[in-house]
Amino acid sequence: MKVDSEYVLHEWNTQMTYYFELNTRLTWHVNPEKFWSEAAEGITWFEQWTQTLDDTDTVFPKWFVGGKLNMCYNAVDRHVENGRGDQAAVIYDSPVTGTKQVITYREVQEQVSRLAGVLVRHGVKTGDLVVIYMPMVPQAMFTMLACARIGATHSLIFGGFASKELSVRIDHAKPKLLVTASFGIEPGRRVEYIPLVEKALELSSHKPHKVLIYNRPSMEKVSMHPDLSLDWEEEMATARPHDCVSVPAHHPLYVLYTSGTTGTPKGVVRDSGGYAVMLNWTMSNVYGLAPGEVWWAASDLGWVVGHSYICYGPLLHGNTTVLYEGKPVGTPDPRAFFRVMSEHGTASMFTAPTAIRAIRQQDPQAEHGKQYPLSRLRNLFVAGERCDIETLEWAKRNFGVPVLDHWWQTESGSSITASCVGLDCSRTPPTGTAGKAVPGYNVTVIDDEMQQVKPRTLGNIVVKLPLPPGAALSLWQNQTLFKELYFTKICESVLLHSAVVDCAVVGLEDPLKGHVPLALCVLRNDCQKSADGLVNEIVKLVKDTIGPVAAFKKVVFVKALPKTRSGKIPRSSLANLVNHNPTIEDPEVFKDIEKVLRETVKEPGK
Repeated sequence: MKVDSEYVLHEWNTQMTYYFELNTRLTWHVNPEKFWSEAAEGITWFEQWTQTLDDTDTVFPKWFVGGKLNMCYNAVDRHVENGRGDQAAVIYDSPVTGTKQVITYREVQEQVSRLAGVLVRHGVKTGDLVVIYMPMVPQAMFTMLACARIGATHSLIFGGFASKELSVRIDHAKPKLLVTASFGIEPGRRVEYIPLVEKALELSSHKPHKVLIYNRPSMEKVSMHPDLSLDWEEEMATARPHDCVSVPAHHPLYVLYTSGTTGTPKGVVRDSGGYAVMLNWTMSNVYGLAPGEVWWAASDLGWVVGHSYICYGPLLHGNTTVLYEGKPVGTPDPRAFFRVMSEHGTASMFTAPTAIRAIRQQDPQAEHGKQYPLSRLRNLFVAGERCDIETLEWAKRNFGVPVLDHWWQTESGSSITASCVGLDCSRTPPTGTAGKAVPGYNVTVIDDEMQQVKPRTLGNIVVKLPLPPGAALSLWQNQTLFKELYFTKICESVLLHSAVVDCAVVGLEDPLKGHVPLALCVLRNDCQKSADGLVNEIVKLVKDTIGPVAAFKKVVFVKALPKTRSGKIPRSSLANLVNHNPTIEDPEVFKDIEKVLRETVKEPGK
């Protein structure tokens, strides 16, 4: 009997992959404490934990109770001590300034330990908070790590936010010290940070003791009032290195604010121990990387991807992380991503579908990228929004590797669903999917009445408690709000307008960005203003309160918004209607909205 050996080998590998993945998933389901206890062995602990999980309060589970560690030690010092000090830790690639710099683990340790000494010299101690408002420069990462080194909590704020946004965070976080830079660099222009900081401090009631300013090379030197301003270079010249401070596993590593300036600020708190365990585990098991390989997350340090996978994750795992100060296009052209991956030997990359769409829009055949061999690239991961199939297939063809969509958010800190490459999950999952639930996450789908839906039915994704290590610990200074309230996003800003009495914001499909926010607004009966004038006022209001990062430009006015029996707005149904994919029998209020949408919002491609 003839046997097709290649077919048999393929089937054997397929079955073994299935059983390996299944065994991993069953292990964490059956005994999550054992699963995560074993994962925690990849982290260096100053004191061993006495209890892996305390879920007395399922909303606020405590992982690795009794354990003590230091995030900076695990991300930097232990690699130096283990003989890897000369390995590249950070590759800084800045096409907007023409700078390329390789920074070793030993050099990071030297910079961070001295910066920690600067912070301590100016009164920052364990438990204090430091606000970081900086562009994509290595010094921003050094500041994050220096805070972690001394047990101070950092709150890094995206440099694209307006002064008002910054001021609200300063008031809520109450930082002991603020660290900023002289300028941010964008294609064709520069962003002056100091006027933004000065305006924010004028607006805020809380004042930090000092403002440490990093003056960028080859640009004019700036400062603030002498009683407030500290110069980075001068301070570092006389600084004494500071050792790592041992902190409990549940010690807050950082606060990352996620909503606008209206209402009570909402800052996600991340712990030290669980976060370290989860990030280290995901680098090998989700992303399939070995220590020493080059990894690039093309995001901003101000977002959760930047915290998790530009700074902490790759350094914890002993990888080389690329810090990119540029754009997918325009710095100088669509070849940028190809160049960076080729020059630095990137093994895996993480970006947003929007970035790929931008490249494709300017270079449909990827002609600019063909001159750059990507011999070391194995996988391209995308997240941050749904990746449409056309974009996914274009990326596969032109980057020449599997393109794997996965889903997560600020609160999770790492992926909730993914194709876990390191667990031998398929690198060719069904097109249009975002993988399976990552070990640690129990995911289900419910309707607006909180009932679980049948398979192949649209609904709201929920994750059952308790959450795994590394997920949001709480909201900064407001655990009650964490339990009672979630993010109302742009709606809060729109409702600040005196003419608006009700509002729902949904995602409108967009050929470049994937989705953009669209506000459906109900106006006061006595409103006499023109529609165009109101749209301009509302867009400006959102920009002033949240900043241009909201990318908010589309508003339509309707007579009323539908409500469920419990009084909630069915946003999923509205989103389907907006995108010309209704899934329900429309009551009268939906018919009115549909009529308005036909008049104001065109279908994609028309």
